[in-house]
Amino acid sequence: MSRGRRALLALLLALSGSSAGAGTALADRCVAPAQPGGGFELTCLLVREALAQPGQPPLPVLHQPGGIGALVYDEVVRGRRPPGVELVAFSTGTLLNLAQGRFGRHGVDDVRWLALLARDHGVVVVHRDAPWRDLPALLRALREQPGTVAFAAGGTIGSQDWMKAALLARAAGVGPRALRLIAFEGGGDAMRALVGRHAQVLAGDAAEVARQLAQGAPLRVLAVLAPQRLAGLLAAVPTAREQGVDLVWPILRGVYVARDLPEADRLARQLEAARQRPDWAAQVQRLGLAVPAVSSAAEVPAQVREEVARLRQALEQLRRPPEAR
Repeated sequence: MSRGRRALLALLLALSGSSAGAGTALADRCVAPAQPGGGFELTCLLVREALAQPGQPPLPVLHQPGGIGALVYDEVVRGRRPPGVELVAFSTGTLLNLAQGRFGRHGVDDVRWLALLARDHGVVVVHRDAPWRDLPALLRALREQPGTVAFAAGGTIGSQDWMKAALLARAAGVGPRALRLIAFEGGGDAMRALVGRHAQVLAGDAAEVARQLAQGAPLRVLAVLAPQRLAGLLAAVPTAREQGVDLVWPILRGVYVARDLPEADRLARQLEAARQRPDWAAQVQRLGLAVPAVSSAAEVPAQVREEVARLRQALEQLRRPPEAR
């Protein structure tokens, strides 16, 4: 095992609470609204580290799937969550659902967006034994026989993974209706399907993939959907732009709470203090993530609204016919 993989595994063990001294009494739980193994869980592990207090037990992580966050969002807005202080993990996928009105009548201002902890990016990943060695080879297969390439997705049509796959197909001159999609309840299940060869491609998230690679998963990453190459285990993977595809997909990772939660200000200060620690950026980067460009907790709601607006523009782009290739 390489030194980079050993370091990443050690960090994951620390974040998952294997150290008895890492814990917190500032909150009762962090909710990951999906099955285990995905980006929401990773966000909760970052929250656990940020709120850790010596001598206290680790912050519990509660997995509660349901519409890629829709169920939990509805319960938070309507005040129907169990008693206690809880933070809920969100990502750009959550905001994409809001941009499409998929949370019913609930809007972006119905919760308090508490903190942005990290910035992730999309990746295009296949099984290690897949026939495609680079992104152009996959695009050729999509262009010639789109129905033969099955994409795993942590969500249904309209989800973040579907959006990345649809934009990728668009780059090959293929419309989103031609995509073959296998939907799962979260990125963890989608990744397991790819590893088990029940799907051929996953337009997933860099941090999830880096975590799997560190654990020895048989994967090949064809491209990162970032402006430049990422640090860590994916440092050698070229961007989509380097391979002739102008596709960038940034992913925000953070937490929200009920809008009227009395402890919200205290939690926000604690998370902000953790984000300012000298070692925070290094911890985030070792997980395949980056520190988001937010200088204070007060900026978080505005950045969330900007992200929702960007996603609406991406949806409009998909509604236009793709160019023939």
